[in-house]
Amino acid sequence: MKTIAPPDPDTRRPEYRAPPGSCDAHCHVFGPADVFPYASTRKYTPPDAPKEKLRELHDTLGLERAVIVQASCHGTDNAAMLDAIAASDGRYRGVCNADDSFTESQFAELHAGGIRGVRFNFVKHLGGAPDLDKMRAIIEKVRHLPWHVELHFDAKDLLEYESVLDEIPLPVVIDHMGRAPVVDGVGQAPFQSLLSKLRNSENLWVKVSGSERLSAEGPPFSDALPFARACIDAAPDRVIWGTDWPHPNVKVMPNDGDLVDLIPQMAPTIDLQRQLLVDNPARLFGF
Repeated sequence: MKTIAPPDPDTRRPEYRAPPGSCDAHCHVFGPADVFPYASTRKYTPPDAPKEKLRELHDTLGLERAVIVQASCHGTDNAAMLDAIAASDGRYRGVCNADDSFTESQFAELHAGGIRGVRFNFVKHLGGAPDLDKMRAIIEKVRHLPWHVELHFDAKDLLEYESVLDEIPLPVVIDHMGRAPVVDGVGQAPFQSLLSKLRNSENLWVKVSGSERLSAEGPPFSDALPFARACIDAAPDRVIWGTDWPHPNVKVMPNDGDLVDLIPQMAPTIDLQRQLLVDNPARLFGF
């Protein structure tokens, strides 16, 4: 089992100043392992990245709100995330992992704890696609809640599971711009499929996060900007942004100040920036 690198410990204060109420809509907490053990089935072991470090990060970046996404290294034990949300004074929401053993009453408890969605990983290096029947059973248990379904895809999955998106009865959020590799250009079929669905489905949302994952050039990851701009142009009222801190399984560890400074290049007007960072996440996550 591999051990992954820690985040950059010297977060640069960005030049861009985010508007009040801005939200990091995709970040994680890891451990600490002596309090919140990692899952025995995990594909990687992260360094501890606890809630205190996440709070420090957001203070440095000038972000007031956040959505913690349950990472696969904690499996379906959402305790570390719930603890961080409880300590946030209403600043945090969360997206859980679950399996088909979860009951409706357990999901109601998660909702009371600040959870607003459930995530399914399709990414190959994290174990590949879930059992679709079990995924549907979980979605059926949460469809009465004001939640969304978050899907973590590799780019090719956008084509393979295109019909699955249409059947989900809740808002669907695609992580990291569908992980479309920059080297294949914005014209690549998976990304064009994503844009088409964004334009034509009021149910679909996209996170314009993961520039460091898509990039071929490395810091400051500007070659990912055309992908983010295309998503924002397609559905400015259904895009959200996040850091992905502490950046599990990246090839090049970013400085989060660099990622924040990409925002005004993705969304060039004050109105678009406010939609991306404040209005859209407030609507989706119930801030």
